[in-house]
Amino acid sequence: MCLALPSLVTELLDGDQAKVDLGGVTKAVSLALVDGVAVGDYVIVHVGYALTKVDPAEAEKTLALWAEMQETGALT
Repeated sequence: MCLALPSLVTELLDGDQAKVDLGGVTKAVSLALVDGVAVGDYVIVHVGYALTKVDPAEAEKTLALWAEMQETGALT
């Protein structure tokens, strides 16, 4: 099973790379598979590659639900 959450693009790097943030965890990922990504966009990341951009409102809803699940202990 694979789970991917929206990650916020915080910095564009050289060579089709970007720095993303997911709940305080930052990581460099490849943008080779997605066109037109800018700082402030949300992307779905899997094994180091951004797969698609995500609508900001949908990303915020998903992240809020994830945080709620963590708070209630639904995730272990």
